Amino acid sequence: MTNLYARALGDFLRARRSRLRPHDVGLEPGGRRKVTGLRREELALLAGLSADYYQRMEQGRDVRPSDDVLDALAGALDLDDEERRHLFTLARAARRPAPARVDRGPERVPDSTRRLLRVMDTPAVVLGRHLDLLAWNPMAQALLGDPDAYPPHRLNMLLLLFDDALTGERSCLDWERQALDYIGMMRVAVATDPTHPRATAIVGELSIRSAEFRRLWARHDVRESVSGTKTFRVPEVGDIVLDWDTYPLPGSPGPVMLVYTAEPGSADADRLQLLASLHATRSALTGEHSC
Repeated sequence: MTNLYARALGDFLRARRSRLRPHDVGLEPGGRRKVTGLRREELALLAGLSADYYQRMEQGRDVRPSDDVLDALAGALDLDDEERRHLFTLARAARRPAPARVDRGPERVPDSTRRLLRVMDTPAVVLGRHLDLLAWNPMAQALLGDPDAYPPHRLNMLLLLFDDALTGERSCLDWERQALDYIGMMRVAVATDPTHPRATAIVGELSIRSAEFRRLWARHDVRESVSGTKTFRVPEVGDIVLDWDTYPLPGSPGPVMLVYTAEPGSADADRLQLLASLHATRSALTGEHSC
C-alpha cells in the first residue's frame, strides 16, 4: 500500500541515489553497469540497511523509517542540510496514518507589507508558497515588466519563467540556475501538501507542455531560502547585475519577500536608478499604478 508522501519519499531517494557515482563513495565501479548512479544494494550497504528494506522505501511501499534510518540514509547519500530536512519532512509525513491538516486558505499580503514595498528603493516582490506573485513595487515593475499585462492566475514565477510567448527583452542570463531555484522552492512547498490544487495545476501544466521543466523537476532539488546573483538584460540601460535574497514573512508555510539589491555606488546601482527614473516618467505620462 502506498500514499503520496511515501511515493514522494521514494522518488527523492531514487533521484539522490542516481546522483552519486561509485567513486564518490569509495567503491569500485566493477564491470558493466545498467545504472549511472549507485545501485540500490550499494546504497543500502552504505546506510547499513537490508537491500529489500531499502527497495521497498524507493518503491513507496508501506515502510516507516525511524529517524536513525533517515540519519544513515542522509549520510550515505551525502545530503546537504536542506536536502536532509526535506528527507525528514517526507518521511515523517509518510509515517502518519493521515497527513496533518494544511491551511489552504487564500494568501493575503498585509497592508503593512504593502507599505513596506512602496517605500523600498530597490526592486522587491512578495511570492506565495507556490511562487504566485502577490505584490510588487514600482522598482520591481521597472526591472521585471508589468505584471498587470497577465491574468491573475498566470502571475506565477514558474509559469512566467517557462512561458514560451515571452519576448526575452528582459532576461536572466543564467536561466537554468534560476529555474532550479524556483523549482526547488516549489518542491519544498509540495512536500508539505502534495495534493494542493494550485501546486497540482502548476506542476501538471508545466509537466505536459515543457520537456525542460520535466527534466529539471525530475532532479528533485530542494531550496528553502534562496539567494544569489543575477544579470538582467534591460535594453533601455544595458545589463544590470543584482544580488537577490528571499525573506520569509509570517505564516507557516507563508509568503516570502524577494529583494534585489545592487552594490552601493556601483555602475549597476546607477543603471537601476536610471531604469527606475525612466519607468517613473512613463508611469506619470500613462497614469500607471503599481500593485
